[in-house]
Amino acid sequence: MPISLRITPEKEQIISEEALKAGKTKTGYILDAVDEKIGIGQNREQLIRSFAGWLSHEEADELRQSLDVFERVDDEDWK
Repeated sequence: MPISLRITPEKEQIISEEALKAGKTKTGYILDAVDEKIGIGQNREQLIRSFAGWLSHEEADELRQSLDVFERVDDEDWK
C-alpha cells in the first residue's frame, strides 16, 4: 500500500544524505527507520550485538565485516 510523506526539503536532504552514506535508497532507508521504530526490525548494529554474545571479539568483528555487503547498493544492479 503506497504512502505519501510530506516532509520539509531540509528533512528530505538529510534523508538523502544519510541514505547515501548507508548505501541505500531513500525508500529503503525510511522503511528501515520505520521498522526500527515500531520494533519489527533491528539495525545492523543491533543484530550483530544480539549474535555477538557468544562470539569472541575477533569473531564478532569478522561477522560485522562480512555483513557490510548487505549495507551497500550497487548502481550497476539497477541499470
